[in-house]
Amino acid sequence: MRFVNAFLVGGTLCLIGQILIDKTKLTPARILTGYVVAGVVLSAIGVYGVIADFGGAGASVPLSGFGHLMAQGVRDAVDTDGAMGILTGALSSASAGVGAAIIFSLTAGLLSKPKEK
Repeated sequence: MRFVNAFLVGGTLCLIGQILIDKTKLTPARILTGYVVAGVVLSAIGVYGVIADFGGAGASVPLSGFGHLMAQGVRDAVDTDGAMGILTGALSSASAGVGAAIIFSLTAGLLSKPKEK
């Protein structure tokens, strides 16, 4: 059932994104940024945690999950470091994922052969 929940939540997030692409004049970059901001806002009001508990990877992998991760990091850092946590929390909570993305991208770039158009 865990996989079904992940599929439903992730599919719903993708469906919303596709509707925004098809029915609005928003650029993909604005939609992606909106997803991150929506994850932060929904996490701040306590809704995204419930969605993440239900949907698992279907909620944690998309960009809204990245916003939720940053909001959780800020919340935890403010609890431990005070006001300085506002500046450091998001970076420390998301650093492993961002670092992995950079390393994997660099590796793929070094191992692949570019083709001319």
